[in-house]
Amino acid sequence: MTHRPPQPLALSSLPALPALPASMPHADPAPLDLIFIEGFTGETVIGIHASELHHPQPLLIDVHAGLPRARACDTDRIADTIDYGVVCERLRRLLVEHRVQLLEAFAEMIAEILIGEFGASWVRVKVVKPKKFADVQAVGVQIERVAPVTQTMPQDKPSRAAAELHLLGSGMVPGGR
Repeated sequence: MTHRPPQPLALSSLPALPALPASMPHADPAPLDLIFIEGFTGETVIGIHASELHHPQPLLIDVHAGLPRARACDTDRIADTIDYGVVCERLRRLLVEHRVQLLEAFAEMIAEILIGEFGASWVRVKVVKPKKFADVQAVGVQIERVAPVTQTMPQDKPSRAAAELHLLGSGMVPGGR
C-alpha cells in the first residue's frame, strides 16, 4: 500500500476572517462602522437572589455593533445599516420575554440578536444593574462577540463557497485536474 502525504491546503481556499475592532488584541486593522446605543434603560426581573426574582429592577444597556463599511455610507438608506430604533424596540421586547437569571446570559442574548437578526459583524454589549448595592454605583457585565465568518459575508455578493458548490453541482470539480 502506497502512503501519500496529505496535500497542503491552499491559503486562497480558506474563508476570510471577519474584521475585528482595533480595541481587540491581535485585531485586523480593517475599519468597522459602529452603530451604538448608550444608556438604554429598562426594567426586568433578573437575578439569583430571592429579592430579585419577583420584582422588576432597572437595567442600563450599552450596545456597540460593528459593520464593515456600512453600505448606508454610500446609499443613504436605512435598509443598508442597522436601524437603532428597531434595535431599541427589540431590546424592549427582550426585557419582557427573557427567562434568564444572569446578566451574562442576558448580554449573550443581546449579542446573538445583533449578530443573528441585525447582521452585525462584531458586538460589544454592556449590561448594568445601577445602585444594586448601597456602597456601589453599579455592577454588571460587558461582553464582545464576533459573528461567524459565514454570517459576515455580504448577502448580495455570491461567496467563493457558493461558486464552488455551483461548479460541483454542474459536475465540475474546482481545482481538480
